[in-house]
Amino acid sequence: MNRVITISLITIGIFSLSSFMPDPKLSQSIKRGKEVYALNCQSCHMEDGKGMPDVNPPLAKADYLRKPPKTLINIILKGQSGEVVVNRKKYNVAMPAQEYLTDIQIADVLNYSRNNWGNKIPGLITPAMVKAARK
Repeated sequence: MNRVITISLITIGIFSLSSFMPDPKLSQSIKRGKEVYALNCQSCHMEDGKGMPDVNPPLAKADYLRKPPKTLINIILKGQSGEVVVNRKKYNVAMPAQEYLTDIQIADVLNYSRNNWGNKIPGLITPAMVKAARK
């Protein structure tokens, strides 16, 4: 009886720990996304993701990044103009389309942005999701 309880507790412990282990696909995507961000996004949103006050919105601790992945993908693919509210503050500067980025680069930069600067948004954005949005 004690052996059954011990084995059950060990099994539960293993499954509990595995829920805290990072997804290796997400970790790799975030690592690649850092470079994509540095080359394509940093000049407006800054290295620290805080944006430019009253000009370009922040990505750091940004409620805006909680939008559905398809919405975020479309913003990168098609750009965005008009008023946008990020963390209860209004911005009205156009973001140019970045459709020249590959599906992998777009997925990676979104995963990077959603998991840095105080953001921890669950879920992996995949290149397949970006490919579907291009159609």
